[in-house]
Amino acid sequence: MKIASWNVNSVKARLPRLLDYLKDSNVDVLCLQELKVVDEAFPREEVEQLGYHVETHGQKTYNGVAILSKSPIENIIRGLPGNEDDDQSRYIEATIDGIRVASIYLPNGNPVETEKFPYKLRWMDHLITHARSLLKEEIPVVLAGDYNIIPQDEDCYDAKAWEGDALTQPQSRHRFRQLLNLGYYDAYRTFTPDVNYTYWDYQRGAWQKDNGIRIDHLLMSAQAVDMLDMVGIDKGPRGQERPSDHTPIWAALKTSA
Repeated sequence: MKIASWNVNSVKARLPRLLDYLKDSNVDVLCLQELKVVDEAFPREEVEQLGYHVETHGQKTYNGVAILSKSPIENIIRGLPGNEDDDQSRYIEATIDGIRVASIYLPNGNPVETEKFPYKLRWMDHLITHARSLLKEEIPVVLAGDYNIIPQDEDCYDAKAWEGDALTQPQSRHRFRQLLNLGYYDAYRTFTPDVNYTYWDYQRGAWQKDNGIRIDHLLMSAQAVDMLDMVGIDKGPRGQERPSDHTPIWAALKTSA
């Protein structure tokens, strides 16, 4: 099973890129973030015509997450459990062929001196609590998404340029490590020591200079890591016309199916 995560930065604006990726990538499950549409406005028909089931948790103008799957999507949860007061659509979770999959759009947190940063940290605390409860089920779990966290300096083209940013703050990185300490694995870092990025800003020629950062992650339970066969980052979509500023990250899992 090939599972991918992609912040599309507006599914309407990026629909041609999305359809191309679904046709070309042979992905079985695609977790999307930053849809920027309500559920009714998601291009469901175009995606379903390619053989995918669709489940969304949308929001007008901002946020929004989805799970697309060739297999049926079951036991769906919309919204991060334990964080029901949050009115932002940032989390959807479901079971696909025995694997529990979540699509996550974690808050950015900038500017740090505003309420946005404490909101990010509170949101991560709720995620940690829920992630811990998922491990008790002792099943394969994949927490996929845009975490808006640069885990280590080597996950950034220039660590100095990101000093003071919410993505590199000690409090943010500490919470990311807490997820790993629960028993989750950073699939990309587990599989390869290579330096690679998932995001390049639209400004200052970042893409052309490869001035990127790795903020999109696939965190896996031990049961999922045991199935891990390959991990990669597809840079192709970022170089196309009218791209998202993110590109897909994916993992191939060996299943009995």
